[in-house]
This record gives sequence, C-alpha cells and structure tokens, in this order.
Amino acid sequence: MKTNTYLFLIPLLILLGSCEKQLDQIPVSSVTTENFYSNNSDFLQAVNGAYSQLSAYPSQALWLGEMRSDNINATSDGNRDWDGINNFTPNITTVGFITNAWKSNFNGIFNVNNVLQALETKGSVIGSDALVTRYTAECRFLRAFYYFQLVRLYGKVPLLSTPKTATEVNTIPRSSVADLYTFIEDDLTYAAANLPASFTGADLGRATSYAAKGVLGLVYMTKSGPTYGVDGAGLNSNEYSKAAALFDEIITGSPYSFAADYSSIFSYTNENNSEVVFDVQFASSLNGASFPSHLVPVAYWTGIGISNTYGNGYGTSTFPVTTSLVNSYTINTVSGTDLRYAFNVATAYKNGPFIKKYIDITKKGTAGTDWPINFIVLRYTDVLMMKAECILHGAGGTQADADAIVNKVRARAGVGALANVTLAALMAERQREFLGEGLRWNDLIREGLAVTQMNVWRTADAITKINEVVPNYVIYPVPASELQTTAGLYTQNPGYN
Repeated sequence: MKTNTYLFLIPLLILLGSCEKQLDQIPVSSVTTENFYSNNSDFLQAVNGAYSQLSAYPSQALWLGEMRSDNINATSDGNRDWDGINNFTPNITTVGFITNAWKSNFNGIFNVNNVLQALETKGSVIGSDALVTRYTAECRFLRAFYYFQLVRLYGKVPLLSTPKTATEVNTIPRSSVADLYTFIEDDLTYAAANLPASFTGADLGRATSYAAKGVLGLVYMTKSGPTYGVDGAGLNSNEYSKAAALFDEIITGSPYSFAADYSSIFSYTNENNSEVVFDVQFASSLNGASFPSHLVPVAYWTGIGISNTYGNGYGTSTFPVTTSLVNSYTINTVSGTDLRYAFNVATAYKNGPFIKKYIDITKKGTAGTDWPINFIVLRYTDVLMMKAECILHGAGGTQADADAIVNKVRARAGVGALANVTLAALMAERQREFLGEGLRWNDLIREGLAVTQMNVWRTADAITKINEVVPNYVIYPVPASELQTTAGLYTQNPGYN
C-alpha cells in the first residue's frame, strides 16, 4: 500500500483538517462533505488518509517504549526531550514526545470518525455494499489501534465515537480504561469479521482480518496484566484463553509463516514478507521513514563519512544498548553465537553499542527522515511467542508446546534449546528477539515486571542517573496542554508534576 496510502495524505489532511490543540476537533463542513464524498474514488482516498497517523507510531514505539525500557541507557549532551523519559522523572508533562503522541493518535481517531460518518450518510455512492463494509472495517481497526495506543500510554482518555465540535470536546471527561477496552474490542471484533484475509499488489499494507485478530489478542493479554494500583492498561482480567484462541487462528489458518532467516525479516528488499502481519508503510521521497535514525548516534554518520543530516538532531548524545542486554546475547545462550546480536547491534562504535537494526547504508534516502523501509508492528514470531506466554499463564496447551515455540525462535538465532521454559526465560528471549521493535516496555508492564525488573537492572548495571521506578510510571502523564484547556475536566495521572 506504499503508493495508495500516502499519495493522498496531504490533500486528505487539508480536506479533513488537523488541530493545533488535539481535541479541538474542527468538524468537516457540510459543504466539504457533500462535495468530496461523491464516488468510490473519494472514499478510497479518505480511507487511505485514515492510515496516515500510523506514520507517528514508530517514533512512539522507540522514544516512548524502547527508550523507557532496560534496552537503552542513553547519555545526554544537554536538556533533551527524551531525558525525563529515560530517567523516569515526574516533570515531563510538556515533553514533545508525550504531547505529540496524544495529538497524533487523536488526530487519527478524528480522521477515522469523519470517514465513518461519511460512510454512514453517503456510502451508497460507492456502489458496493462489500466495499462499504470493508472500508468501515479498515477504519474501525485503525480507530481501535489508535485508542489501544492511547490506553497503553496514558490510561484513561476521552472516548470519542463520532466527530465532535471543539465546544463538545471540552465537556467530555476521560473514560475508564474498562469502557475504553469495551470500545476497542468491539471495533476489532468487527474488523476481524469483515476484513479480507489478505491483500495483494498496491493494497499490501492494509489491515487484514488476521491483523485485527492479532491486535485483539494483544489487547486481551494487556488487559490481563496487573493494575499496579493505577488507572493503566492492566485490569487483571485473566483473558489469556481468549488471546490464545485468536493466535491459534493466525498460526493455523493465515498466510503468514515463520521466516527461516532473522535478518531477512527486516530487509529493504523483502518488505511485506511472510512474517509481517501488520506494518506501517513508508516509501523514500514519497513518505520516507525517520525511525531508522532515531536511536543511532549522530557521530556514527559523520564517522563513516555521511552527512549529519542523517542524524536525529541530538548532537553528541548516545543511545547505548544496556550492558545487561549485551551480556544476555553473548553469555546466556547455552551454546552457539546469537545471530541476532550481530544484526541488531553495532558493536564496534567507540561510544558503545547501539541499535542498527534498520540501517542499510546502500538504501538510504535523501536524509535521516527518508528511509524507504516499513516499520513492523506485529509479526508472526510475536504471535507465536505471545501464544507461549498465554500457555504459561494457564491457557490451553502444554509446557512442551511453550518450549517448542521458544526453541524454534532460538534455533533460528543459532543458540541452544531450553527445557521447561519459564515466564522469566520467555521474557528474556523476547527482549533479545524484538530489540529495536518498541515492544520491551509494554512487555514488562504486561507481565508485572515494569517496576521490579527495571530496578533490578538499574542496580545490576550500576546506573545512577535513572530514578527509582515506581508503579505510577507505568503510564505517562496527561500532557499539560490538555489539562489547561478546560479547568478541572481532567486530573493528572498520579506521580507527575
């Protein structure tokens, strides 16, 4: 979908509008709606544009996920936006990454709600009930995805199921996490039942029924996690069997499969491969990606003779992979050399190892914001390993089943098999497998390890700049700009200034 999704991004955003202050959702005028939605081509353009805010997801996954976890121990050369994220400080309510994530996800919801409203009122011009249903399912998948991301980041947020005026929005409080999950699950259930099993050609990259099932399975697992005593993503709901059933549908009936070679999954010349259940599409010079440069030190580029325009704007800051994780790759392998380490991590850089997973110098675009590589959101290996996680939490299956999944992953990495895999061993394997994919922080939260594991790691790696991690920090603060809109409408998440 590289061509179709983003060729229409700019005109769609002009048409539908975006907001300086995210929840001031200026509605599409009746004239614009009447003039624009006149045929199938208009609706296709609008649905394509509804995918546009996915382009912000990789930055959220890396700066708000990877950076928050025990994968990265960043060093700052000044007052950087990500400092408070990496260091677990309470005064981060105005940090750009946190504010922008709130805005981009609600922008996505705003666009989706407008398209859904138009499908209800003018969908007959499409001339195909099947297409109306498919477009509706795509939009509901996207809305659920944006809301799931908001719940994981902030906990309670306003629930907006239809387009709202700025005046209306300023009266809508944050909904409970339980109510948000009900809404998310309903959207994903509809999407799973009504989306195609696959797409081909220019439509590659659209959400499929299996993408919806995979995300819904992750929703059930996340919801099953502990509450930490805060209004975060975990509700201790014990829905692992529901999740496992959805993963089984992907494992036994989908067109996706386990790649034989780890590095091939992330190859610029092998996008949308058999591992990719869902990804965010990018294309150089049309809508290039910036995420490959995010956690790569600027000095790396100049050190190999490439302009610092490929950097991330953070000067001499570095983003070393943690000592504990490096040791996990190189020592705790039973036998063999972990092939993922050499692919994922640059080991010869003078200022410490960093994640190079997405860097292919031969494929670079015009700048650090123009890499022609997709960002994988959900892949088949993740589905397998989440199935093993469900088994270890008591869902259907045996210890042997869980062991077989983990050892399939380890065999591809060139390391020896484990027996009687525990949840701790599974999570350690996930850390090695998914480095740089933005999963680790959410994994820790889901498994109740966000506080204990992070503090154990701080001690093990003798890190003093990172504050003690407390339960309040499993979610981020509501951006200060949102609190200031209507006095008293929202209250700040506990533990933040």
